Amino acid sequence: MLRRSPDLWLFLLVAFGLSWLFALPLWLSDEPTGTLMFTVIGVAMMFTPTLGVLAVRLYDRRFGDPATGREWAARTGLSSGGSRGRVFALVALAWFGIPALVVAAIALSAAFGLLSVDLREFSLFRASLAAAPGGPPPVEAGILVVTQAMSMVLVVPLVNSVAAFGEEWGWRGWLLPRLMPLGTWRALLASGVIWGLWHFPLTLRGYNYPELGAWAAPMFVVFCVAFGALLGWLRLYSGSVWPAVVGHGSLNSSAGLVLLVGDAADPPVFFVAGITGLVGSVLLAVVSALLFKYRPVERPVLVGAA
Repeated sequence: MLRRSPDLWLFLLVAFGLSWLFALPLWLSDEPTGTLMFTVIGVAMMFTPTLGVLAVRLYDRRFGDPATGREWAARTGLSSGGSRGRVFALVALAWFGIPALVVAAIALSAAFGLLSVDLREFSLFRASLAAAPGGPPPVEAGILVVTQAMSMVLVVPLVNSVAAFGEEWGWRGWLLPRLMPLGTWRALLASGVIWGLWHFPLTLRGYNYPELGAWAAPMFVVFCVAFGALLGWLRLYSGSVWPAVVGHGSLNSSAGLVLLVGDAADPPVFFVAGITGLVGSVLLAVVSALLFKYRPVERPVLVGAA
Protein backbone atom coordinates (compact mmCIF):
# COMPACT_ATOMS: atom_id res chain seq x y z
CA MET A 1 0.00 0.00 0.00
CA LEU A 2 1.08 3.58 -0.64
CA ARG A 3 1.48 5.46 2.58
CA ARG A 4 -0.02 8.92 2.93
CA SER A 5 2.78 11.42 3.09
CA PRO A 6 3.02 15.19 2.73
CA ASP A 7 5.81 14.84 0.16
CA LEU A 8 3.43 13.52 -2.51
CA TRP A 9 0.89 16.28 -1.92
CA LEU A 10 3.63 18.91 -1.79
CA PHE A 11 4.96 17.76 -5.15
CA LEU A 12 1.49 17.82 -6.75
CA LEU A 13 0.64 21.19 -5.21
CA VAL A 14 3.77 22.83 -6.60
CA ALA A 15 3.60 21.17 -10.04
CA PHE A 16 -0.12 21.80 -10.57
CA GLY A 17 -0.34 25.14 -8.78
CA LEU A 18 2.53 26.69 -10.71
CA SER A 19 1.29 25.27 -14.03
CA TRP A 20 -2.05 27.06 -13.59
CA LEU A 21 -0.27 30.19 -12.37
CA PHE A 22 2.02 30.25 -15.41
CA ALA A 23 -0.94 29.63 -17.74
CA LEU A 24 -3.12 32.34 -16.20
CA PRO A 25 -2.17 34.97 -18.85
CA LEU A 26 -3.48 32.60 -21.56
CA TRP A 27 -6.87 32.49 -19.88
CA LEU A 28 -7.04 36.18 -19.01
CA SER A 29 -6.15 37.22 -22.55
CA ASP A 30 -7.99 34.37 -24.31
CA GLU A 31 -4.77 33.77 -26.27
CA PRO A 32 -5.28 31.32 -29.16
CA THR A 33 -3.16 28.19 -29.52
CA GLY A 34 -0.18 28.40 -31.84
CA THR A 35 0.96 31.89 -30.85
CA LEU A 36 4.41 32.74 -29.47
CA MET A 37 2.92 33.55 -26.05
CA PHE A 38 1.21 30.15 -25.90
CA THR A 39 4.47 28.40 -26.80
CA VAL A 40 6.58 30.31 -24.28
CA ILE A 41 4.13 29.64 -21.45
CA GLY A 42 3.90 25.97 -22.46
CA VAL A 43 7.69 25.63 -22.23
CA ALA A 44 7.77 27.44 -18.88
CA MET A 45 5.12 25.04 -17.54
CA MET A 46 7.36 22.10 -18.37
CA PHE A 47 9.70 23.06 -15.54
CA THR A 48 7.04 23.07 -12.81
CA PRO A 49 7.44 19.32 -12.03
CA THR A 50 11.15 19.91 -11.44
CA LEU A 51 10.25 22.72 -9.06
CA GLY A 52 8.00 20.21 -7.32
CA VAL A 53 10.93 17.80 -6.93
CA LEU A 54 13.10 20.56 -5.48
CA ALA A 55 10.34 21.50 -3.05
CA VAL A 56 10.18 17.89 -1.86
CA ARG A 57 13.96 17.83 -1.43
CA LEU A 58 13.80 20.93 0.77
CA TYR A 59 10.97 19.36 2.75
CA ASP A 60 12.89 16.10 3.20
CA ARG A 61 16.00 17.87 4.39
CA ARG A 62 13.97 20.01 6.78
CA PHE A 63 12.52 16.90 8.42
CA GLY A 64 15.67 14.84 8.69
CA ASP A 65 16.04 12.74 5.52
CA PRO A 66 19.53 11.27 6.01
CA ALA A 67 20.15 10.77 2.28
CA THR A 68 23.11 12.68 0.88
CA GLY A 69 22.72 14.76 -2.26
CA ARG A 70 24.37 12.01 -4.32
CA GLU A 71 22.08 9.32 -2.89
CA TRP A 72 18.97 11.41 -3.40
CA ALA A 73 19.97 12.27 -6.96
CA ALA A 74 20.44 8.57 -7.70
CA ARG A 75 17.01 7.73 -6.25
CA THR A 76 15.39 10.32 -8.51
CA GLY A 77 17.13 9.01 -11.63
CA LEU A 78 19.94 11.48 -12.18
CA SER A 79 22.60 8.77 -12.07
CA SER A 80 23.39 6.01 -14.56
CA GLY A 81 21.23 3.54 -12.62
CA GLY A 82 24.15 1.18 -12.07
CA SER A 83 24.81 0.43 -15.75
CA ARG A 84 26.06 3.20 -18.00
CA GLY A 85 26.01 0.90 -21.01
CA ARG A 86 22.32 0.15 -20.53
CA VAL A 87 21.50 3.83 -20.07
CA PHE A 88 23.40 4.85 -23.22
CA ALA A 89 21.74 2.05 -25.20
CA LEU A 90 18.28 3.10 -24.05
CA VAL A 91 19.02 6.76 -24.74
CA ALA A 92 19.86 5.79 -28.34
CA LEU A 93 16.76 3.59 -28.53
CA ALA A 94 14.58 6.44 -27.31
CA TRP A 95 16.22 8.98 -29.62
CA PHE A 96 15.67 6.98 -32.80
CA GLY A 97 12.98 4.50 -31.75
CA ILE A 98 10.35 7.13 -30.91
CA PRO A 99 10.50 8.69 -34.42
CA ALA A 100 10.17 5.16 -35.82
CA LEU A 101 6.94 4.79 -33.82
CA VAL A 102 5.79 8.18 -35.11
CA VAL A 103 6.30 6.95 -38.69
CA ALA A 104 4.56 3.67 -37.86
CA ALA A 105 1.56 5.57 -36.46
CA ILE A 106 1.36 7.63 -39.65
CA ALA A 107 1.57 4.49 -41.79
CA LEU A 108 -1.09 2.69 -39.75
CA SER A 109 -3.38 5.71 -39.85
CA ALA A 110 -3.06 5.86 -43.64
CA ALA A 111 -3.49 2.09 -44.01
CA PHE A 112 -6.77 2.19 -42.04
CA GLY A 113 -8.06 5.11 -44.10
CA LEU A 114 -7.83 7.52 -41.15
CA LEU A 115 -5.22 9.80 -42.70
CA SER A 116 -4.73 11.12 -46.22
CA VAL A 117 -1.08 11.55 -47.21
CA ASP A 118 0.40 13.40 -50.14
CA LEU A 119 3.88 12.10 -50.79
CA ARG A 120 4.12 13.66 -54.25
CA GLU A 121 3.24 17.31 -53.77
CA PHE A 122 3.38 17.56 -49.97
CA SER A 123 0.37 19.83 -50.31
CA LEU A 124 -0.25 20.37 -46.59
CA PHE A 125 3.36 21.39 -46.05
CA ARG A 126 3.23 23.63 -49.15
CA ALA A 127 0.11 25.29 -47.79
CA SER A 128 1.81 26.02 -44.47
CA LEU A 129 4.79 27.49 -46.31
CA ALA A 130 2.53 29.68 -48.45
CA ALA A 131 0.77 30.97 -45.34
CA ALA A 132 4.04 31.88 -43.62
CA PRO A 133 5.09 35.56 -43.50
CA GLY A 134 6.99 36.39 -46.67
CA GLY A 135 5.51 33.50 -48.61
CA PRO A 136 7.14 30.19 -49.53
CA PRO A 137 10.96 30.03 -49.69
CA PRO A 138 12.59 29.60 -53.12
CA VAL A 139 13.44 25.96 -52.43
CA GLU A 140 11.77 22.79 -53.68
CA ALA A 141 9.21 21.53 -51.14
CA GLY A 142 10.55 17.98 -51.32
CA ILE A 143 14.03 19.15 -50.31
CA LEU A 144 12.56 21.10 -47.41
CA VAL A 145 10.56 18.08 -46.27
CA VAL A 146 13.69 15.91 -46.17
CA THR A 147 15.65 18.63 -44.37
CA GLN A 148 12.87 19.17 -41.84
CA ALA A 149 12.43 15.47 -41.21
CA MET A 150 16.16 14.91 -40.67
CA SER A 151 16.29 17.85 -38.29
CA MET A 152 13.28 16.53 -36.34
CA VAL A 153 14.97 13.16 -35.88
CA LEU A 154 18.67 14.00 -35.55
CA VAL A 155 19.00 17.47 -34.02
CA VAL A 156 15.83 18.83 -32.43
CA PRO A 157 15.41 15.97 -29.90
CA LEU A 158 18.58 17.08 -28.15
CA VAL A 159 17.34 20.67 -27.93
CA ASN A 160 13.87 19.61 -26.79
CA SER A 161 15.33 17.35 -24.14
CA VAL A 162 16.30 20.42 -22.10
CA ALA A 163 12.64 21.32 -21.53
CA ALA A 164 11.66 17.64 -21.40
CA PHE A 165 13.95 17.21 -18.41
CA GLY A 166 11.83 19.78 -16.59
CA GLU A 167 8.91 17.37 -16.78
CA GLU A 168 10.65 14.01 -16.66
CA TRP A 169 12.61 14.58 -13.45
CA GLY A 170 9.23 15.12 -11.83
CA TRP A 171 6.96 12.59 -13.52
CA ARG A 172 9.28 9.64 -14.15
CA GLY A 173 12.27 10.61 -12.01
CA TRP A 174 10.41 11.21 -8.73
CA LEU A 175 6.68 10.48 -9.03
CA LEU A 176 6.64 7.08 -10.77
CA PRO A 177 9.06 5.41 -8.30
CA ARG A 178 7.16 7.09 -5.45
CA LEU A 179 3.98 5.33 -6.65
CA MET A 180 5.58 1.92 -7.18
CA PRO A 181 4.21 0.48 -3.90
CA LEU A 182 0.86 0.46 -5.73
CA GLY A 183 2.27 -2.13 -8.16
CA THR A 184 3.84 -1.46 -11.54
CA TRP A 185 0.71 -1.17 -13.68
CA ARG A 186 -1.24 0.85 -11.10
CA ALA A 187 1.73 3.17 -10.72
CA LEU A 188 1.97 3.63 -14.49
CA LEU A 189 -1.75 4.30 -14.77
CA ALA A 190 -1.80 6.74 -11.86
CA SER A 191 1.28 8.64 -13.00
CA GLY A 192 -0.05 8.80 -16.58
CA VAL A 193 -3.41 10.18 -15.46
CA ILE A 194 -1.70 12.74 -13.21
CA TRP A 195 0.54 13.76 -16.11
CA GLY A 196 -2.49 14.19 -18.37
CA LEU A 197 -4.42 16.22 -15.77
CA TRP A 198 -1.40 18.48 -15.32
CA HIS A 199 -1.77 19.53 -18.98
CA PHE A 200 -5.30 20.85 -18.41
CA PRO A 201 -4.33 24.56 -18.41
CA LEU A 202 -3.39 24.05 -22.08
CA THR A 203 -5.57 21.15 -23.24
CA LEU A 204 -8.80 22.70 -21.98
CA ARG A 205 -8.05 25.38 -24.58
CA GLY A 206 -7.88 22.74 -27.33
CA TYR A 207 -4.11 22.27 -27.32
CA ASN A 208 -2.99 19.33 -29.53
CA TYR A 209 -6.56 18.65 -30.72
CA PRO A 210 -8.03 22.01 -31.80
CA GLU A 211 -11.00 20.28 -33.44
CA LEU A 212 -12.14 19.02 -30.02
CA GLY A 213 -12.05 22.25 -28.02
CA ALA A 214 -12.18 21.51 -24.28
CA TRP A 215 -12.67 17.79 -25.01
CA ALA A 216 -8.99 17.78 -25.97
CA ALA A 217 -8.23 17.59 -22.23
CA PRO A 218 -9.56 14.05 -21.53
CA MET A 219 -8.32 12.89 -24.93
CA PHE A 220 -4.79 13.91 -24.05
CA VAL A 221 -5.02 12.02 -20.75
CA VAL A 222 -5.44 8.84 -22.82
CA PHE A 223 -2.29 9.65 -24.76
CA CYS A 224 -0.36 10.49 -21.58
CA VAL A 225 -1.22 7.12 -20.04
CA ALA A 226 -0.05 5.27 -23.17
CA PHE A 227 3.11 7.27 -23.76
CA GLY A 228 3.78 7.52 -20.03
CA ALA A 229 3.90 3.72 -19.85
CA LEU A 230 6.65 3.65 -22.48
CA LEU A 231 8.62 6.40 -20.75
CA GLY A 232 8.02 4.58 -17.49
CA TRP A 233 9.58 1.41 -18.87
CA LEU A 234 12.62 3.40 -20.00
CA ARG A 235 12.95 4.85 -16.50
CA LEU A 236 12.41 1.65 -14.55
CA TYR A 237 14.40 -0.65 -16.83
CA SER A 238 17.41 1.67 -16.90
CA GLY A 239 17.18 2.94 -13.32
CA SER A 240 17.82 6.38 -14.79
CA VAL A 241 15.63 9.26 -15.93
CA TRP A 242 17.80 10.16 -18.94
CA PRO A 243 16.32 7.69 -21.47
CA ALA A 244 12.85 9.01 -20.61
CA VAL A 245 14.09 12.60 -20.98
CA VAL A 246 15.43 11.90 -24.47
CA GLY A 247 12.33 9.89 -25.40
CA HIS A 248 10.09 12.78 -24.38
CA GLY A 249 12.23 15.26 -26.29
CA SER A 250 12.24 13.00 -29.34
CA LEU A 251 8.45 12.68 -29.32
CA ASN A 252 8.01 16.44 -29.04
CA SER A 253 10.37 16.84 -31.99
CA SER A 254 9.01 14.19 -34.34
CA ALA A 255 5.26 14.30 -33.66
CA GLY A 256 4.96 17.00 -36.33
CA LEU A 257 6.11 14.64 -39.10
CA VAL A 258 2.45 14.08 -39.95
CA LEU A 259 2.24 17.74 -41.02
CA LEU A 260 5.00 17.19 -43.58
CA VAL A 261 3.21 14.38 -45.41
CA GLY A 262 -0.44 15.36 -44.93
CA ASP A 263 -2.89 16.21 -47.71
CA ALA A 264 -4.18 19.80 -47.75
CA ALA A 265 -7.43 18.63 -49.37
CA ASP A 266 -8.09 16.30 -46.41
CA PRO A 267 -6.14 17.56 -43.40
CA PRO A 268 -5.31 15.22 -40.50
CA VAL A 269 -7.83 14.75 -37.70
CA PHE A 270 -5.34 14.88 -34.86
CA PHE A 271 -7.34 13.08 -32.20
CA VAL A 272 -7.59 10.05 -34.52
CA ALA A 273 -4.49 9.90 -36.70
CA GLY A 274 -0.78 10.09 -35.95
CA ILE A 275 1.20 9.39 -32.82
CA THR A 276 -0.87 11.64 -30.52
CA GLY A 277 -4.18 10.34 -31.85
CA LEU A 278 -6.08 7.18 -31.00
CA VAL A 279 -3.98 5.16 -33.45
CA GLY A 280 -0.76 6.32 -31.82
CA SER A 281 -2.07 5.74 -28.30
CA VAL A 282 -3.00 2.15 -29.13
CA LEU A 283 0.40 1.60 -30.76
CA LEU A 284 2.26 3.03 -27.76
CA ALA A 285 0.19 0.93 -25.34
CA VAL A 286 0.92 -2.26 -27.28
CA VAL A 287 4.66 -1.52 -27.50
CA SER A 288 4.77 -0.71 -23.78
CA ALA A 289 2.98 -3.94 -22.87
CA LEU A 290 5.41 -5.97 -24.98
CA LEU A 291 8.41 -4.29 -23.41
CA PHE A 292 7.20 -5.00 -19.88
CA LYS A 293 6.43 -8.59 -20.88
CA TYR A 294 9.68 -9.45 -22.66
CA ARG A 295 12.03 -7.04 -20.88
CA PRO A 296 10.53 -6.92 -17.39
CA VAL A 297 11.75 -4.50 -14.77
CA GLU A 298 14.15 -6.39 -12.53
CA ARG A 299 14.46 -4.14 -9.50
CA PRO A 300 11.96 -1.27 -9.46
CA VAL A 301 13.54 1.80 -7.90
CA LEU A 302 11.61 3.33 -4.99
CA VAL A 303 11.59 6.92 -3.79
CA GLY A 304 10.64 7.37 -0.16
CA ALA A 305 9.29 4.83 2.24
CA ALA A 306 6.35 2.60 1.47
